[in-house]
Amino acid sequence: MRTQSASVPAAIVISFGVKGADMPLVLVKRSDTPNWYLRGSVRGLHVYESTKTSDEAAAETIRILREKQLLDESIFGKKINVTFEQAAKAYIDSGGSKRFLPRLLAALGSRPLRKIKQNDLDSLARKLHPDAAPETLNRQCYTPFIAIWNRAVTNEWADLRKWQRPRRVRGTATRKDLSRSGSQPVDYDRASLFVSHMSPAPAMAMTALFYTGLRPIELFTLEQSDVSVDKRWIVVRSSKTGEPRGVPMHEFLVPLFTSLLKRRDALPHVFRSFRGQPYKLAAGSGGQLSSSMEGTRRRLAKQGILILDISPYTARHTVSTQLVINGVHPHIKDQIMGHAVDSMSRRYTNVPQAPLIEAINTLPVPQTWRSIRWWGDPLACSRNHVKWGARSYEHE
Repeated sequence: MRTQSASVPAAIVISFGVKGADMPLVLVKRSDTPNWYLRGSVRGLHVYESTKTSDEAAAETIRILREKQLLDESIFGKKINVTFEQAAKAYIDSGGSKRFLPRLLAALGSRPLRKIKQNDLDSLARKLHPDAAPETLNRQCYTPFIAIWNRAVTNEWADLRKWQRPRRVRGTATRKDLSRSGSQPVDYDRASLFVSHMSPAPAMAMTALFYTGLRPIELFTLEQSDVSVDKRWIVVRSSKTGEPRGVPMHEFLVPLFTSLLKRRDALPHVFRSFRGQPYKLAAGSGGQLSSSMEGTRRRLAKQGILILDISPYTARHTVSTQLVINGVHPHIKDQIMGHAVDSMSRRYTNVPQAPLIEAINTLPVPQTWRSIRWWGDPLACSRNHVKWGARSYEHE
């Protein structure tokens, strides 16, 4: 058993040195804690850290395992030992959502990434959601797993891999839940009528969603430095997949972004509430737009117009569907929507791509949308608010 007493500082230190300075890991005691500590180096990886146990036999086992781990890492790199739990923590620290992660962590937490295969993911999905539809499996299992994996790839902890998702069998019938807004696309005339009755700030956010295809959370976290009006390009730094991506800007949005980017306060957010504050984020929802959406539905209902099928997520479905209708090539459409994430698309995230800009500009712009009064000065109007009882922003 390798032990050594030492009077050492309280900090835990991990450093990198030269292989010539190697010394085997030994257990050392400190005066300020009963726990054993590891000190030494393996092939240039220097370690001084707690074993988190005062049991000498247990500490010796930890020493042996840690020495082997360091040896493996020095030869094969971090990929050899990084666990799913470590990758998930890095994903969360980078801004990723914690939603749906607890059950994945419980099942895969301690498993090294290199040992997780497609069959493992498929088996886990079936175990966690035995009767779920492919859409549910994707949302609650495959999408968060792949987002964590892609973050690990960015950190060079894992190899880039094409994970297969479950798909609905062609020709099978599924029940459409027509009561749930946001699950189906709408035509742009219907959307323009709805948006024209909203307060300016949420109307501007909805307009951007309908002409970019961004997810609501991507729009709400969008910062001024990520928008280039001149180049008609937007960079989403942290997407649902865990990878950055580039998004083309429709010509219709140029006056809106030009105006909103004139803000000179300390907040970086492009889109904000009528109070001038960033939208609060909530996983799986449209943030603070929900109250505005409900108010708009009620105002329209008083005029005998029933529109219940529009929400922030409706915009993304609508953009995707309209691009298909317009004959946009599926690969171009997938890049716009953020579905095509490969090494090439990651490399050119910050480079405006003409085919994508040309494709997004095929989305139609009804005259109703062009005629909304706040287009004259979006930034100045963004603090206005439609009061209850008013028919719309046009009729305050």
